[in-house]
Amino acid sequence: MLKVGLTGGIASGKSVVGEMFQALGAHVVQADQIAHQLLEPGEAVYGEVVRHFGAGILNGDGTVNRAKLAEAAFGSPNGKVPSRVQQLNRIVHPAVIQRQEEWMEAEGRKDPHGIAMVEAALILEAGAGKRFDRLVVVTCRPEQRAQHWASRLGVDEDTARQEVTRRMAAQLPDEEKIKAADFVIDNSGSLDETRRQVATVYSKLRQEAERTGT
Repeated sequence: MLKVGLTGGIASGKSVVGEMFQALGAHVVQADQIAHQLLEPGEAVYGEVVRHFGAGILNGDGTVNRAKLAEAAFGSPNGKVPSRVQQLNRIVHPAVIQRQEEWMEAEGRKDPHGIAMVEAALILEAGAGKRFDRLVVVTCRPEQRAQHWASRLGVDEDTARQEVTRRMAAQLPDEEKIKAADFVIDNSGSLDETRRQVATVYSKLRQEAERTGT
């Protein structure tokens, strides 16, 4: 089983690229999905997050309000609410990484020559890069990030730009991610151009996976 990390800056198009890899045959899991599961009532991570950030981040039914948690963690765009994202990451990241490891081990048992790909924004920031055999980084032009975010959440581009800027402050710049990458997917062009790059990278990963079988 070849373990591959798929990462990139906020709103770079990681999920789209992940779907393309999955369509070609890779086994893909999103760290966000794992984090969502860990933040469900009854989970240990849920309890720790509520203890540190307060009941104000909860909906009426006790579930976590993602927007309120983001506001508490990333701080306000005007700087009046300071960032506590490192505190949140210290609670969530270890549990997410453990679940990722368990998932990759399970996929390896089912498909020893397969590709297990974890899509996560903060692989390098969490110090988890060495847990993967290969690292794929997705990039795009800075102005496209706000467009992607606005399209995804249905907000105007000014609002999206503020949110992207706020979240990027907690991430390594693309230049640093690219230095650590084995492969780079430039998502600045058309979907067809991105798809061609993904196919090329997948072919190389496929060849390597066939040689592993461990």
